Amino acid sequence: MPITDMLSLNAQIYADEISLIERDPAAGIRREITWKEFDNTANRFANFLISRGIKPGDKVGLLLMNCLEWLPIYFGILKTGAWAVPLNFRFTADEIHKCMEVSEAKILIYGPEFIEAIKCVRKKAGFLKDYVFVGESVDNHNNDHLFSRIISEFSTHSPDISIADEDEAALYFTSGTTGTPKPIVLTHGNLVSACITENHHHLQTHEDNFLCIPPLYHTGAKMHWFGSLIVGAKAVILRGVKPQWILEAVSEERATIVWLLVPWAQDILDAIESREININDYRLEQWRLMHIGAQPVPPSLIRRWKKYFPNQLYDTNYGLSESTGPGCVHLGIENIDKVGAIGLPGYNWQAMIVNDEGEPVPRGEVGELIIKGPGVMKGYYKNPEATGKVLKNGWLYTGDMARQDKDGFIYLVDRKKDVVICGGENIFPVEIENHLQAHECIKDAAVIGIPDKRLGEIPAAIVELKPGRELTETDVIEFCQALPRYKRPRRVFFDKVPRNPTGKIEKPKLREKWCGQSVSVFV
Repeated sequence: MPITDMLSLNAQIYADEISLIERDPAAGIRREITWKEFDNTANRFANFLISRGIKPGDKVGLLLMNCLEWLPIYFGILKTGAWAVPLNFRFTADEIHKCMEVSEAKILIYGPEFIEAIKCVRKKAGFLKDYVFVGESVDNHNNDHLFSRIISEFSTHSPDISIADEDEAALYFTSGTTGTPKPIVLTHGNLVSACITENHHHLQTHEDNFLCIPPLYHTGAKMHWFGSLIVGAKAVILRGVKPQWILEAVSEERATIVWLLVPWAQDILDAIESREININDYRLEQWRLMHIGAQPVPPSLIRRWKKYFPNQLYDTNYGLSESTGPGCVHLGIENIDKVGAIGLPGYNWQAMIVNDEGEPVPRGEVGELIIKGPGVMKGYYKNPEATGKVLKNGWLYTGDMARQDKDGFIYLVDRKKDVVICGGENIFPVEIENHLQAHECIKDAAVIGIPDKRLGEIPAAIVELKPGRELTETDVIEFCQALPRYKRPRRVFFDKVPRNPTGKIEKPKLREKWCGQSVSVFV
């Protein structure tokens, strides 16, 4: 069954039940649609695309902030047999143009936040035959198609287009924390596998309500929602990440599942501990599961979380865009005693840790994590060389360094590219970052390698303090005395830790900013 059939089935079974709710606290807006309206909108948009000559295999760009229209448009694209090409809303005009050029897109859908960027794109992207504007109003001297008109003029009849599991469905660009984003080809079978894996892990039922906060252009948020789609459960799309807004959404919409990124969980806890918010003011007893993904999770954070939410289930999820998002490895709600691990191979997945020759390493030793399962991408678009480097005999080489304990639980050590080699010793920044994040004054921390004439490179810590807290470089170094000597940061910078929309530390930005700066060296 294609994932588009799941939507159509929900529209038949749960026609008048609410499917999606959008909350925009800053604007004071709340909107909702039923499953029937969701499916009808997707069909109308699919029929519009077909009227513009879109056929199976064509590419359609999607550049929107999270909103009520995002998912119906995405499914409308899929119903035509075309490929959806979601774009990072932080991309510059040049990056948008490049992604559209690389993907060979024919149509670009955009929202009001991107009007100025699209003006620049138009000047160079002659290959784009149509633009669709999603919003209240626009200076339409370019004769862009208006989404509001499309959904009033086109038929709600589902397009009669046959879709097979092996057919391509979407082109996702990697989040780009380690370099230029690469386009990843995912099939309809990949998307369906994400529905099955996610639902098996988190046991969504029709009565659940998933609060979706991360950007929908990324595989993470959407693929977690897929576990709700398969059972026709409602979801809330929240625009904004303030702790008060998150707790209000959980309370007022009776959300049962929330996927958070580490910074958002930290912000909620900081707001509770500073008495900025009082959790007793909210109805939270139905909130059964909090889970985190997209980045290593400091165990200290979960210990703090359980102090305030002792009855909540917790899970962490590991995945990549190349594995159709999260789920190839997950902790499991029954394994709270293993917090710190990313977990075990997910449902229908296999995992191994191997050396540079691709041979399994003994448990306890560090190697590269490789995975195999139904969510593994078809490949990088028109890049067989890059594909061949990461896909070998059905296994996806993740580029992440990991180890297994005696029980088989996998612990993420660091990105292969982020390992700091200091005087011949391999130093994994995540270990130092987890230690720093346990300090009561530290909000966030990142560790990078910076050049050193004698040792090759040395570990440097970028420390972001909690509001109103103070630390000196000496304080940080003293706190790190508990670490083995070779793992202690040699330099400390106080700055904001940059993270991308999915919560991953943007270490190239930190290297660019700090690698050439001269400061005191501590030993």
